Amino acid sequence: MYKAVTYQRCRRDRMALSGACRDGMEVRIQESVEELSTDLADYISDLSEATIKERGAFCIAISGGSLVSLMRTLISAPYIKTIDWAKWHIFWADERVVAKNHVDSNYRLAKDIFLSKIPLVPSHLHSINDSLTAEKAANEYEFVIRQLVRTRVVGVSEISDCPRFDLILLGMGYDGHVASLFPNHSVLNEKDDWVTYIIDSPKPPPERITFTLPVIKSAANVAVVVTGSNKADIVHMAIDDVGLECPSVPAKMIQPINGKLIWFLDKSAASKLGGASQTSA
Repeated sequence: MYKAVTYQRCRRDRMALSGACRDGMEVRIQESVEELSTDLADYISDLSEATIKERGAFCIAISGGSLVSLMRTLISAPYIKTIDWAKWHIFWADERVVAKNHVDSNYRLAKDIFLSKIPLVPSHLHSINDSLTAEKAANEYEFVIRQLVRTRVVGVSEISDCPRFDLILLGMGYDGHVASLFPNHSVLNEKDDWVTYIIDSPKPPPERITFTLPVIKSAANVAVVVTGSNKADIVHMAIDDVGLECPSVPAKMIQPINGKLIWFLDKSAASKLGGASQTSA
């Protein structure tokens, strides 16, 4: 197994160019997908316990794709018995604007693999209204989150008025997109809305809702989970300091302003990282 490595470096983005350095990120590298899934489950379980003790609830936003399959370990022992599921509130960092029973629905994927097998409070599942247009679904979802911030179910950022989710859990696409924030898309420039929509996703289906960058960066914790050698190049571009010539990679833009960022990688996905990441435990 590979040990967790903490990266401390300035990224050459707007903050770095202004002379300030971001806090370090943690990169956890595991020998196999199975070990990664267990490490992820340990992390989520520990964070859930600590957060519930601190404020009485655990608000987690998830994405779709292979990430959900890696959460399957949480439905096995000991996690299924030890996690206080009644205190969980689950949100979606992005969603495809399709019916909930559609094969492309992130909600359906999570329900089939994970959510239907844990004792959640039904009203604590906060999914989009699939009967609305993308624009209206995004507006309504933001309204729901604002109500939960007002009632202190979801925390609020001390720096901005954005919600402060306890954990935003993301995968990453081959192009470096996270949630439905795609490279060079105008959605990356959204500063005011918490939830926005796109109708021209470069990856089908075209209509989606997504958390905006300010919301992701206001989270207490952000975790990105990536596996496979076919994503090693984009992992390298997202994590390593590859210079100003690096193309726009949304996954490079998500370091929380006042929170923690952790990357969970298997050995294959981490194969092109800088030498520090390859130290074996």
